[in-house]
Amino acid sequence: MDKAYVAALSFAFLFLLRYLLGRVAGGHGNGSGKGKAAHRLPPSPPAVPFLGHLYLVKMPFHAVLTGLAARYGPVFSMRMGSRRTVVVSSPECAKECFTEHDVTFANRPEFVSQNLVSFGGAGLAQSRYGPYWRNLRRVASVQLLSAHRVACMTPTISAEVRAMVRRMNRAAAAVPAGAARVQLKGRLFELSLSVLMETIAQTKTSRTEVNADSDMSPEAHEFKRTVDEVLPYLGSANAWDYLPVLRWFDVFGVRNKIVAAMRRRDAFLRRLIDAERRRLDDGGDSEKKSMLAVLLSLQKSEPEVYTDTMIMALTANLFGAGTETTSTSTEWAMSLLLNHPEALKKAQAEIDAVVGNSRLVTADDVPRLGYLQCIINETLRLYPGAPLLLPHESSADCKVGGYDVPRGTMLIVNVYAIHRDPAVWEHPAEFRPERFEDGKAEGRLLMPFGMGRRKCPGETLALRTVGLVLGTLIQCFHWNRVDGVEVDMAEGGGLTMPKVVPLEATCRPREAMRGVLQQL
Repeated sequence: MDKAYVAALSFAFLFLLRYLLGRVAGGHGNGSGKGKAAHRLPPSPPAVPFLGHLYLVKMPFHAVLTGLAARYGPVFSMRMGSRRTVVVSSPECAKECFTEHDVTFANRPEFVSQNLVSFGGAGLAQSRYGPYWRNLRRVASVQLLSAHRVACMTPTISAEVRAMVRRMNRAAAAVPAGAARVQLKGRLFELSLSVLMETIAQTKTSRTEVNADSDMSPEAHEFKRTVDEVLPYLGSANAWDYLPVLRWFDVFGVRNKIVAAMRRRDAFLRRLIDAERRRLDDGGDSEKKSMLAVLLSLQKSEPEVYTDTMIMALTANLFGAGTETTSTSTEWAMSLLLNHPEALKKAQAEIDAVVGNSRLVTADDVPRLGYLQCIINETLRLYPGAPLLLPHESSADCKVGGYDVPRGTMLIVNVYAIHRDPAVWEHPAEFRPERFEDGKAEGRLLMPFGMGRRKCPGETLALRTVGLVLGTLIQCFHWNRVDGVEVDMAEGGGLTMPKVVPLEATCRPREAMRGVLQQL
């Protein structure tokens, strides 16, 4: 360990020496006034040699960047190790990036951590812009996540929602006071994973009599463990990606942690793919094809395009994005409602008036529940699933906000700051669903799923799932904070924005819904 630290410091000294010599040489060249015209680069905080602005990286990183934007403006630059970076924090500049310069910023920067997670950059979210990505995007948008496919998934979502409500109802009945104390994140993650397992591979989690009423099935518990171990190392705030010296010696074992988690994930995916391949080989094909069945059918006609690696990478993206962000968004929504009981009562009254108490909320009801939609929009405004999106990279020189952005610059879009811009939103840090009523927020930029050609293709599925889950939880139960203590709203860091303290609450079946709950 000591030798590794000595070697790391030695390399750091060499990099520092090289940096200082480069500055001296660069200073002589630029001082003459000859050569290339000077760029008007965005303003920047003070940097330190070798590290650049990595000393500013703290969690949650989106909050740090929001503070820097308040000081340096909506477009400012940073140097993450040796990587040039531009941070955008205003709606106008974000629109400029993803409309006027959408193709220019369609690339992804290459990170070692992302390569480890995405089979060398083979995933839809991480792949470089080009023919391979365009084919992946077409398959995801047309074959896997189209409006028709999502509509076909709705019965599965409804069935999993009913199963979760049934387990919570039983848990409440087993408590003398009739109000069960539940940790929602585990149950919500289990639901999201179960929906994806059914639609991607036509299989289910292995619940038994022993674990029938637990928060999570064994599969959900294992997959969540994998997600929780990997997410902190992804995104734009991982110093390990920017400093080669950290990767060469890996004193903190980051690479080993990622690789170990990915082995478990890949084994899970291979089991699903192999089972689906056997089912198809045995003549189990039908009109209701799973997502894997579609991909494996395409593989038979174009094996050079739909390789096993491509199928694994795309499936991993679907599971990774579809479980964590959906469950986390619903958890944030319930946390906000518990801290604002008047909004919870208003949503419950709306559901009673529109749907009634003789049946559960359906997917067709959700668009007619205007206030519920306002709650979802306000939740995604305050707590977007990926507060900094995935980083982009410029493939050509361009201008953003009047500043020059050279080719090869990494772009970080601070959605968190854009959604809380005081110039756009009145009282931006407050939870006010009413701001979305009657079209009052029309024209204001909301981009929780990104923007432009790299926008998340799973938006329709995510919104349908969140709406149905949240509406059903509000309809079926009375919700209260544990011991009356306000829910902790501290934000975590990483690629997503998890709650630092997982939500715990008490749920008691509503008397008006007992007849429906007893029939589940």
